[in-house]
Amino acid sequence: MTRWTAFTLACGLAFGMTFGAAAQGVSMEPASAPSGTYQMETAHSQLLFAIKHFGLTDFYGRFDRLSGTLNYDAAKPEASSVTVKIETASVDTPSDRLNSELSGADVFNAAKFPDATFKSTAIALTGPTTGTITGDLTLNGVTKPVTLDATFTGAAQMPMGGGNALGFSATATIKRSDFGLTGMTWSAFVGDEVKLIVVAMFENGKH
Repeated sequence: MTRWTAFTLACGLAFGMTFGAAAQGVSMEPASAPSGTYQMETAHSQLLFAIKHFGLTDFYGRFDRLSGTLNYDAAKPEASSVTVKIETASVDTPSDRLNSELSGADVFNAAKFPDATFKSTAIALTGPTTGTITGDLTLNGVTKPVTLDATFTGAAQMPMGGGNALGFSATATIKRSDFGLTGMTWSAFVGDEVKLIVVAMFENGKH
């Protein structure tokens, strides 16, 4: 075994032990996380969308640049609030040509509307780790109410840098026609309903 191989194996074992310990320390109790202000951990948060193509298959895309703030109330989670900002020019699909079209004037018009935003207005609990988050979604210069079905996926103290982290997943369905996204030449070939899939990690403290 070379010194480099031994070093690589040692690093891999240390990495695995560190994050294995972190995974074992995950709590599924929402009340276990400290109340306070959390920032979205953008490297591990994702917003995906799916739309029917020719009525046959779901076509998926995502936005690569997100940011957000969670004001978390552990004693009363329904009193929490969240805001999220999405950079529309960061739309990402398997096609570079489609990415350019989606960020262009006929769809998201990123030059005029560089950001889409979601601001919660009400949270209701539906179970120990589930709830609905209703808020205002502003997209393409249009604001409409949207309700997310959300799940709390865990809380943990971060193994490196201190601080705490919270995990959430959520889904919602919107109509693109509600936001004026109908001017594309291919509009008739895709569905009106768009499914949103959110995976979000929020952190506080020093990192």
